[in-house]
Amino acid sequence: MERSITRKPYATDLTDAQWELLAPFIPDVSPNATQETIPRREIVNGILYVLRTGCSWRLTPHDLPNGKTLHHYLRQWKHSGVWETAMTSLRKQTRQAIGREEEPSAVIIDSQSIKTSPVRGIERGFDAGKKIWGRKRHLLVDTQGFVLAVKVHTAGLTDRKSAPLLLAGQKEYFPRVSHLFADRGYTGPLLDWIKEHLGWEPEIVPHEHNDSQSDWVLVNGEPVKIAKPKGGFQVQRKRWVVERTFAWLTRFRRLARDYEGLPSSSEALIQIAAIRLFLTRLAPF
Repeated sequence: MERSITRKPYATDLTDAQWELLAPFIPDVSPNATQETIPRREIVNGILYVLRTGCSWRLTPHDLPNGKTLHHYLRQWKHSGVWETAMTSLRKQTRQAIGREEEPSAVIIDSQSIKTSPVRGIERGFDAGKKIWGRKRHLLVDTQGFVLAVKVHTAGLTDRKSAPLLLAGQKEYFPRVSHLFADRGYTGPLLDWIKEHLGWEPEIVPHEHNDSQSDWVLVNGEPVKIAKPKGGFQVQRKRWVVERTFAWLTRFRRLARDYEGLPSSSEALIQIAAIRLFLTRLAPF
């Protein structure tokens, strides 16, 4: 038997329509339960509160379920694949709602190095390029920016070395994909690995150039005009989509820094953030 809810709603709570979409993926209370249990919707609302506000589990408001209980269900449902299954199904529904096929035919890969709190474990390292000590979030998204897969690992791994951790086995889950967009961090033997193991055609998106700022060089005795890259941030074809996805995720304050002890817990929170974004699109009110 679930106890009733009497508290005032928070802005992070799911609406009735959103809960109706998510509820089929949340495990029911065991029929053998002998004590009064917490409503499943309240557990999800509590996790969303922590994710959106960035508070610690121990500082969860008293009218929400206890933080230890929330973290317990976060991990339990992570191990049983609840979050990944819900994200996958809701992503398909969202793609259909905007007139797209359920499965994408082209994908984009990128990573984001993020600082960590003083968590234990070896899954931390130094990203020499970004000058960040912490972890790296590797995302695979479709051309709409919807999360397809996520892998969190030490920031000490370069994109060339860590991309297979994310991409291995993805052909089975995304059979329609034939094209992969990436930046120059994914060049070298990795391109051959992608073609061999996934059958995808990788495309390295070049930087934009400014024709008004060019140098002349001699090539075989003939002057050739070489355009310089544009200064500052420049929108790159297709790759701006995944950058926007990272921006969507970091609006959830719990993801502004990696506070989780396990990379798998970080992955679960990213999946939950994606679920929240899909629910907002499918049932905005």
